[in-house]
Amino acid sequence: MNKSEFIDRLATSFNGNRRAAAQALDAVMTHITREVARGEKVAITGFGAFEKAIRPARMVRNPQTGARIRAKKTSVPKFRAGADLKAVVSGAKKAPTAVVATAATAARTTSSSTTKRTTAKKSPAKKAAAKKSTVKKSTAKKSTAKRSPAKKSTAKKSTAKKSTAKKTAAKRSTAKKSTAKKTAAKRSTAKKSTAKKSTAKKSTAKRSPARKSTAKRAAKKS
Repeated sequence: MNKSEFIDRLATSFNGNRRAAAQALDAVMTHITREVARGEKVAITGFGAFEKAIRPARMVRNPQTGARIRAKKTSVPKFRAGADLKAVVSGAKKAPTAVVATAATAARTTSSSTTKRTTAKKSPAKKAAAKKSTVKKSTAKKSTAKRSPAKKSTAKKSTAKKSTAKKTAAKRSTAKKSTAKKTAAKRSTAKKSTAKKSTAKKSTAKRSPARKSTAKRAAKKS
């Protein structure tokens, strides 16, 4: 009986589900092989025990040539049959009947295997998405950290520009006020000078007729 035939026989215990039987057999063989290779002893009560044995270096004979050669030290698997297996093989005990699983248990096993596969497939995708999100967040934080000094510098520049604009406006207003005062002072002095000139002309005009009248009087007396 090979492995395929054994899976067909084993499928009868899984309600005819050959896939579940193959998965169960592969899981059992994989775990036994891994533990024995590590040096652990796998003992199944009544069936037997699997263990690792050390074969020392020795001289052996080549069956083709008959020459004696030296074999290296090596490790080999070893199986020791249990009492129940020995009794069944010798005929002292009847072989156990095959256990047939119900449809509910078969459905549970298949559903559990499918859920494990789907979670195994989804978990790397979730981890990758989580890594991408963390990378995006870190890059966003770095970009904001890089942009913040630029914003501060622009804010400082704008405040400096505003202060210089205020200073220039204040200087211009003071300059305008000073020029307005100077022009007003010049105008007032000009008005005063013109008023003095007009009064001087009036006074001279008044004095000249008086001189003429005195001249006429002197001429008549003579």
